Amino acid sequence: MIVWFSGGGTGGHLYPGLAIARALVRARPDVRPYFVGARRGIEREVLPTTEFPHALLDLHPLYRPRLWKNWRTVRGALGGWRALNRLGRELPPRLVVGTGGYASGLTMLWGWRHGVPVVQHMGDAYPGLTARLSARFTTQAYLGFPEAAASLPRSGCEYIDTGNPIEPPPDIHPDARAARERWRFPASARVLLVFGGSQGARALNQAVAAWVERGIPANLCLIWATGRGQFDAFSHFDRADVRVVPYLSPIADAYAASDLALVRAGMMGTSELSAWGIPMILVPLPTAAGDHQTKNAEVIARAGAGVLVRQRELTAERLDATVRSLLDDSTRRRAMSDAARARGRPHAAEEIARRISRLLGEPAASA
Repeated sequence: MIVWFSGGGTGGHLYPGLAIARALVRARPDVRPYFVGARRGIEREVLPTTEFPHALLDLHPLYRPRLWKNWRTVRGALGGWRALNRLGRELPPRLVVGTGGYASGLTMLWGWRHGVPVVQHMGDAYPGLTARLSARFTTQAYLGFPEAAASLPRSGCEYIDTGNPIEPPPDIHPDARAARERWRFPASARVLLVFGGSQGARALNQAVAAWVERGIPANLCLIWATGRGQFDAFSHFDRADVRVVPYLSPIADAYAASDLALVRAGMMGTSELSAWGIPMILVPLPTAAGDHQTKNAEVIARAGAGVLVRQRELTAERLDATVRSLLDDSTRRRAMSDAARARGRPHAAEEIARRISRLLGEPAASA
């Protein structure tokens, strides 16, 4: 039984699809996931390293600031439609799963036009243009943020609050003191985790660098993931109480050691932090499509799980004041941690897989 998965462009749209596909195969060994993505997205690097067969099409986003480039979008869509027709004859899908981004829109449209049920995962508090338009022909949509439903059309689609598919924390959390010692920090230290994605966030890195030079609070230690592309520029800040690394993989040891996190407001990072119960200082990327990271940060802050700091306000002084206020208020930190856990959905992938399995119906009886 073949199920197409389509989404990408960024990791936030590809990795949920991979998590759902793996959970679905665990639940339904008769299912064969097949991924459809874009040649210019992150999927061109990631999908060849996975266990899943895939096709990469010449798909492009809408070039809204540079309208004259949209001829590429039209040409890619026409060629992609022909490729999907060929693929549909060779590997006809029982269901199409969209996980967001421009890479998913054409495949979901193809499924709908060919009578194939379509479902989606929508990870952000404000779904993107592709998700909002395709909701009109989607059977079920799995929401990473329940607040997303307010921005979606009332079109017969069933909106379900599942959370975002993440690698869940262990059922018994690792001991925080032991985790800090693995980072060679004092067991009694308070720890701030800083990360901005695989490529890093320059604004966060620059603010943290200025703060470290200015002087961080006593008994505070930092785990600072700069991003691979920016590590060389900031690696000289590494010292006993400031561990500078290019990337955190696996990240569980860092989560286990941390009391607070300074992060962007992407859907996957904030979902993982929520599941671990880590209070967040959120600095949304101001250029994110549809300003969706700001909307993510706003709903997390309203829930009491984080503090929103606009990038234009992010200075060493503001960062120092925000961190000190949280370190000095253990009651507030506990409340933020509880609020984060209340939003956490550590088993989202399994829940989505169960719902997809029900839509697929019973496995075919073996001969």
